Amino acid sequence: MSISALVAPQLPLLRRYARALTGSQGSGDSYVMAVLETLIADPTVFDRACDPRVATYKLFSRLWNSLSINAQPTQPPAKNLAEQRIETLTPLPRQAFLLTAVEGFSSAQAAEILGVPPEDFAKLLDIAGGQIGAQVCSRVLIIEDEPIIAMDLEALVRGLGHTVVGNARTHTEAVAMATAERPGLVLADIRLADGSSGLEAVNEILETFEVPIIFITAFPESLLTGQRPEPTFLIAKPFREDMVRAIISQALFFGEPASALAHRVA
Repeated sequence: MSISALVAPQLPLLRRYARALTGSQGSGDSYVMAVLETLIADPTVFDRACDPRVATYKLFSRLWNSLSINAQPTQPPAKNLAEQRIETLTPLPRQAFLLTAVEGFSSAQAAEILGVPPEDFAKLLDIAGGQIGAQVCSRVLIIEDEPIIAMDLEALVRGLGHTVVGNARTHTEAVAMATAERPGLVLADIRLADGSSGLEAVNEILETFEVPIIFITAFPESLLTGQRPEPTFLIAKPFREDMVRAIISQALFFGEPASALAHRVA
């Protein structure tokens, strides 16, 4: 298959990424055009050994990071709050965050795009999470009946600069704490200590006020049914700490409130 056939389908999403990275569509398109000109001049720079989308972003990142001006944190004025927050992130952490949170690449794919080892990429996401946490410090309610997991989550949340307002082990405790504390984020298991449902607790909370919800569960198939609505943020147990940090940052960064889920989980 020709390089043009491989690259053309990637361009709309690459333009989105370039816009988020540069702060304007015009500037972003200039970098996308530079990618195309580079491919015309030397087609061998395109890495056919990997997925075409990864290869396209990989070339874009190589060009972007080769310019010393892009190593500086200052970017053109942003037009909305999310863009302003993106631009305050230092360059490599900003790229790591955008590649995973906005473009949907896995950590392994994003590490390949940026040309960094996986362990270094995890550090970039941690830095991005810390910088985002400094901007959007929040109060977090944890709904989790297993003490060790609850302690791990509390440590992760506090490490990102947020405050834990409580840890609920049952439906009743969860609703009571949420009503009293009005958290800015909820981390919720779906099967709780007394046999009650964290999902039902979340739905009851959402009847009172809107708040982003991250489900952390050993039973993700219970929520991913193909029906709508489904949760925006879902992490399977056993979880990776870097994944939890990234999703917390993503949920708070974009400030997307949850909607009540229509189906029930026993």
